[in-house]
Amino acid sequence: MPELPEVETTRKGIKPYTHQQTVAKVVVRQPKLRWPVPTDIAQMEGQLIESVRRRGKYILLETSAGTAIIHLGMSGSLRIVDDGLEPEKHDHVDFIMDTGKTVRLHDPRRFGAVLWTQQNPLKHKLIRSLGPEPLSDDFNADYLYEVSRGRSMSIKQFIMNGHVVVGVGNIYACESLFMSGISPKWQAGKVSKARYQKLVEQIKIVLAKAIAQGGTTLKDFVQVEGKPGYFKQELNAYGRAGERCNNCESTIKQITQGQRSTFYCGKCQR
Repeated sequence: MPELPEVETTRKGIKPYTHQQTVAKVVVRQPKLRWPVPTDIAQMEGQLIESVRRRGKYILLETSAGTAIIHLGMSGSLRIVDDGLEPEKHDHVDFIMDTGKTVRLHDPRRFGAVLWTQQNPLKHKLIRSLGPEPLSDDFNADYLYEVSRGRSMSIKQFIMNGHVVVGVGNIYACESLFMSGISPKWQAGKVSKARYQKLVEQIKIVLAKAIAQGGTTLKDFVQVEGKPGYFKQELNAYGRAGERCNNCESTIKQITQGQRSTFYCGKCQR
């Protein structure tokens, strides 16, 4: 599933082709995505895209008439293609600019979404209850310590909760906990503020590094220009079960938490 760095990489990739550009046409070939694509999306036509923002894993294309809300789901990607290029099987929605460039949503599993709102997009029901952005000043040790009190869930599941903080998916949760020396099995409510300080720092470092390098290479994710990301080769924990830890040469372990695989070093993460 594309995580925050992949989505931010996508946002940055499509911005030069969409920001301050006029939407000539919206083509919906498959309206049955995770939620039906609303017919009102046609209101984008003739509108200038004034802002290309991200909130959590949602990309917001804002115009004076309303905002298109795009989510990549589990297998979606946005690509920039020339207008007139024949669509492939899973190319479901096109945003055609008057420049001749098209933003095309490709989504084999159809768990992504294209929605439309004429209200403040940050107050949309899918967005309004999201936690702070992990790279913002609002995400800090004091905040994380406060909201964790009394929580018995594992620290890994806690930081993956989008109502606590957005965008810390499975890969980056494993990596941040590894870099912080915190066991993914600890109860969130029992982690000290000092430990949370270290964890917050590492979440910011890991995510910023992934964004700078273009996201994590996953089977279903490519950048806008069709290239994979380049962060996977530097992962310390995720996907390395049975391999030697880069720090202590112990064996990286794998367990299941919340139906997701967790990778960690039992010696470094205590």
